[in-house]
Amino acid sequence: LCLSRIVFWHFGLDNRGNPTSFMSAPLCFIENGVDGSFSVCPEALDYLASHNEPVVVVSIVGLYRTGKSYLMNWLAGKVQGFSLGSTVQSHTKGIWMWCLPHPLKSNHSLVLLDTEGLGDVSKGDQKNDSWIFALAVLLSSSLVYNSMGTIDQYALEKLYFVTELTELIKVKASADFHEDDEIEYLKIFPTFVWCVRDFSLELKIEGQAVNQDGYLEHALLLKKVSRDLHTVEHVPEQMLDQSFVQECQRFCKYIHETSQPKCLQGGHIITGRMLAMLASSYVSAIATGAVPCLDDAVTSMARMENAVAVRLASDHYRQQMEQQVVNMPMETRELSDIHGNCEKEALGVFMQRSFKDQHQEYQKQVVSDLAHQYLAVCQKNQQLSVEKCQVLLQSLSTEMHRKLQEGVYTLPGGYRLYVADRNAMVSEYHATPGKGTQAEVVLADFLKRKQIEANTILQAEKKLSEAEKLLASEADKATLMEQVNKAREEELFQLKQLREDERRTNEENLRQMRMKIVEEREEMLKEQEQALESLMAEQKAVLEKGFQEKAELMEEQIQQLKHQEQQTWAGGLVDIIDFMGILRSIFNAARAFATSFIGEPD
Repeated sequence: LCLSRIVFWHFGLDNRGNPTSFMSAPLCFIENGVDGSFSVCPEALDYLASHNEPVVVVSIVGLYRTGKSYLMNWLAGKVQGFSLGSTVQSHTKGIWMWCLPHPLKSNHSLVLLDTEGLGDVSKGDQKNDSWIFALAVLLSSSLVYNSMGTIDQYALEKLYFVTELTELIKVKASADFHEDDEIEYLKIFPTFVWCVRDFSLELKIEGQAVNQDGYLEHALLLKKVSRDLHTVEHVPEQMLDQSFVQECQRFCKYIHETSQPKCLQGGHIITGRMLAMLASSYVSAIATGAVPCLDDAVTSMARMENAVAVRLASDHYRQQMEQQVVNMPMETRELSDIHGNCEKEALGVFMQRSFKDQHQEYQKQVVSDLAHQYLAVCQKNQQLSVEKCQVLLQSLSTEMHRKLQEGVYTLPGGYRLYVADRNAMVSEYHATPGKGTQAEVVLADFLKRKQIEANTILQAEKKLSEAEKLLASEADKATLMEQVNKAREEELFQLKQLREDERRTNEENLRQMRMKIVEEREEMLKEQEQALESLMAEQKAVLEKGFQEKAELMEEQIQQLKHQEQQTWAGGLVDIIDFMGILRSIFNAARAFATSFIGEPD
């Protein structure tokens, strides 16, 4: 069996309480039409689309009329929920879904999938049963196989669906992938739990007591099982023995505690919205006569999710900048610091949501979009600074303008008074806070425009000789040049700060990308290690039973998996190196944006 884990339980079931849940009743998730066609119900898709929490998906499969729906109601903690039939015909049609808050994992949803019973002779289509089983495997993180009585040859034969999965499910889309490679299936299949209802045999093998797992392992080796019962109890549900109820509680406790969130290969956790996308993709493939391909479905879902991740990151940056950039104009360093913090958060939003962005296509969109937004904010900040400084200078020069209009500066000694008033105005201008990034540039432009005015007053000054006027003119030019140099330094500082922003963005992208790559590699290695442990344990058991040839075949799989582990780490390093080159090209474009409004100094 190509399954990651097998657990066997034996018990009878009784009703439970009725706690509050997300849904008052189950919804039809995947409809099985009268013609055998499958379709995803829009109501279920809409419901899942609103759930962004991780989902723990538990599905149940098994023969029709064996109480699967009743068992799922027990897991849901409900007296009523999944519809129960009372005839020998299959009652549940298609796959029904019940979304509940997880009883143990906060901020997680427990999604129960009740499937149509297998083997209903009224359907007359074994392929239909196979697709039901395949969809349950693809969508769940824990798969419960429900049967009645004992694990006998009949029950084992009904698990033939497992042997057909390689024909019903593709892991990789590439043509050179070998679909008989059990290693790849081992990585993606859910935990398998075999639930045997109304089990009445003693758990003994050759006189020795065994646990449930030991009994199952022994049963898998048998050709037939004796059906002599140790004891048979027929009691109404309300009179069930307490030991049966305790066994029910143990089962539900096990499922709730051990069932993990549904994950994609590589460890990316599935949300309700993503589960809806996967279901739609798989059902669409079946409808077209194709074999559902996990790789294709994930790639399609990644495109949609990554586009959403870009939008969320962009929205987060914009919202944070709007909240924090409230007193414009700001100084260059202050605005840069706010941008750096908002950019870091926005990039984290993207990293948390995105996956399978193998060529950093979507991350490049994020970086480019944030750069555009930041440069737009810088332009706005620049313009507001210009406007504020111009208004300030106009206000501060009002008194000088009045004196000029009244001819005060044309009187003897008027030039010295003009220079003194101008210097006082400039000092007051410099002392005024909150002027923003263009303070020196606007002042230089103001003094340039006042130069003709100053020269006119100087030439009219009668107390100065021609030589003194020449010296005064040179001094005035020097003062103006000094201010022009300050304006140029201000522009250079802003350009330098943008380059520093560029470097910081580069480093932050690399830092978060390295973290993401390492996390993804660790998850992949964890998957591979679990598969390796499972194979090695199975190989050991096979050797102990004397199947040397089978053990040798498994050794090839083990060595192949070890080789994959080595490639996983090497692939991570290549990804980081490639990403550095991609970021350089992005920030070359960002530099062009920066110089477009700051400009290189003359």
